[in-house]
Amino acid sequence: MLSIESGAHDPLHRPKLLLVDDDEVSLMLIAAALRDRGFDVTEACSGDRALQLLSERSPDAVVLDAMMPGRDGFEVCRMLRATPGHEHLPVLMLTGLDDNASITRAFEAGATDFFVKSHQWSLLAGRLHYLLRASQTRQELERSKAKLARAQDLARMGSFDWRRGHDDVTGTFMLSPEGLRVFGMPPHGVLSMRQLLRMVPEAERQGLARILRDVLRTSSVLATDVPVTVVDGRQRIVHVEAEPEFDETGHCFGYTGIVQDVTDRRAAEDRIRHLANFDALSGLPNRRQLMWRAERALEAARRSGHQVALLMIDIDRFKVINDTLGHAAGDDLLVEVARRLRACVRHSDQVMEGTLESQGSRSHRSLEAVGRLGGDEFVALLPEVSSEADAERVAQRMLDATREPIFVGGQECFVTASVGIAMFPRDGASVADLMRNSDVAMYSVKSAGRNAQALYTPHLSGRGREKLELESALHKAIERDELVLHYQPKIDVRAARMVGVEALMRWNRNGTLVPPGDFIPLAEETGLIVPLSEWAVREAARQAKAWQVSFGFADSVAVNLPNRLFERSDLVEHIHQAVSTYGVPHRAIQLEITETGLMRDLQNVIPSLHRLNEIGVEISIDDFGTGYSSLAYLTTLPISEVKIDRGFVRDLGITPQSSAVVTAIIALARSLGLRVVAEGVENLRQMEVLHRLGCGVMQGYLFSRPIPPDDLEAWLRNTILPRRAPWIGQAGALEAAEAARAQTLGG
Repeated sequence: MLSIESGAHDPLHRPKLLLVDDDEVSLMLIAAALRDRGFDVTEACSGDRALQLLSERSPDAVVLDAMMPGRDGFEVCRMLRATPGHEHLPVLMLTGLDDNASITRAFEAGATDFFVKSHQWSLLAGRLHYLLRASQTRQELERSKAKLARAQDLARMGSFDWRRGHDDVTGTFMLSPEGLRVFGMPPHGVLSMRQLLRMVPEAERQGLARILRDVLRTSSVLATDVPVTVVDGRQRIVHVEAEPEFDETGHCFGYTGIVQDVTDRRAAEDRIRHLANFDALSGLPNRRQLMWRAERALEAARRSGHQVALLMIDIDRFKVINDTLGHAAGDDLLVEVARRLRACVRHSDQVMEGTLESQGSRSHRSLEAVGRLGGDEFVALLPEVSSEADAERVAQRMLDATREPIFVGGQECFVTASVGIAMFPRDGASVADLMRNSDVAMYSVKSAGRNAQALYTPHLSGRGREKLELESALHKAIERDELVLHYQPKIDVRAARMVGVEALMRWNRNGTLVPPGDFIPLAEETGLIVPLSEWAVREAARQAKAWQVSFGFADSVAVNLPNRLFERSDLVEHIHQAVSTYGVPHRAIQLEITETGLMRDLQNVIPSLHRLNEIGVEISIDDFGTGYSSLAYLTTLPISEVKIDRGFVRDLGITPQSSAVVTAIIALARSLGLRVVAEGVENLRQMEVLHRLGCGVMQGYLFSRPIPPDDLEAWLRNTILPRRAPWIGQAGALEAAEAARAQTLGG
């Protein structure tokens, strides 16, 4: 049906009327008057003709003469109302003057309004416009009501109205059809307050009754979730919100509100809460949940004066199993270890925020649990122990449990664990202190040979403690994204340009850069040098690509690798994967190995060197001159570059021995077709001597310290391109002098 409001202003729209009258003169006069006043009129001279036209089209309104031969207006109106789609069609009945009986019959037949026949056509038109506007308003209300019902249905929501009776249970309780569906009832069903309360499980009923009594006594707002068993037997959670209604005296006579099925939402919230507090792999409490439990346990211990124990458990050599049998087998192993550790304590999964206070004075005991920190690290919280012996007994049970064989990946595995124990209040006043000290104790076990337990003691402090803490933190450095690479340019002094960079690892620990000399030896000692080096190769490839995009970098990034990595059969695949991931050529990565490391494991390293050379990765020998290399080996090794050790460079121009060694290295490299790079060049004197001896590629503090990757482009822009550095002018003077000397000799 078209908008009447728009019809009042839009000349293109004329409200459609069906005018029915058996008097042809009246029909003609009324039709003409209404057409003049903006209506599109269709005429019918009988009730049968009107019903026929109504079956073919739907007008905006019907003007119907009450008194007609055959089917009169009253019968036509009744038949019209019985026709689907015409239940709410506006019908204006034309009656005689002061014909009260006809007016009454008209309304009984379903007429919307009446009008006494007269020649006041403006009044008739005004009455019709009013009728059409009212019809439109009713339709909009019906549509809004339908949309609301649909929205409530989609939200599994309905409304209710409750009026007080002689007691708080009886009264008058009415649910909307959508509300009835929430409780599994048909739209036209009836549900009393007593029936509704019987849907609540018996264990919950008393608590709900107490809430309702309090709300009614204070005439306050109700908002609560209620578990119910609906008509078809399903268990649902229904959220109820209601507000009181007051009469003119301020007396609360009832409540209106909504009910909503929130079962799925509650299940999702419970799932989210579980994911936030429990480890997805093992199902054990995660770090967040463990920290919360530990804080509550310490609060209880401070009040009652008892001790708390925290056990840090780490699976020994887990990485070997993970690398050998695969990550799936590693996950299976962790799940089984988690199950065994969990069985060693009175583990409780049910303690969550907001539920602890309701469990009584000994509620802190329910905090006891084993949790997973991440990787192969677990923590056991013992919220009340009488002495350290209790904690040691639990630790021993855990050690015994992990020693039992475990079947993973189709074969039997034997694993052990290292356990560190810290006691509150003796070993720390906070959870952070206990975590740190139990970690230190656990790594002392690892240093002593693993497969044992240790209590934290003060003698672990000092240098030993620092080393253990450093090792513990280094284990987590990669996953915490704490490692960074700084880059030192290699400079072709004659051309005054950068010809490559060396990547040097730094550790950003707690906002402070730890130099490699403080952690690389520890990484080599503990085996962490392997994952650190693998990370360095990936990061160097990523940075090479970033510089390529930023300023056209096309040189190589040199990465120092320990000799043990060259022994691995998957090194070539690892390099290939790194450069392929970031879309840089293999030559973008250059690998450096120390001469000492090379000579120590030469037979094991040579195959990898050849495979790397075949795919285009160049090899550089670092600290050359210190490893007593056999010249016979140097003639056959697939190396491209030698780097003169900084120890020889430091004394250039001071001791003749240094110049002699450097001269020999340069001559040897030239005869073998190798590039020569001098490391540790710190002043112009060293640069001049090296230049005179024939070494043109250098690196050192004279040119640039190792700098963050973002600073390299700025260094190039501010130092190399404008040729402002003092060494550039000095190098130019050396070149000019050499050229002049050559010309003189030639002349």
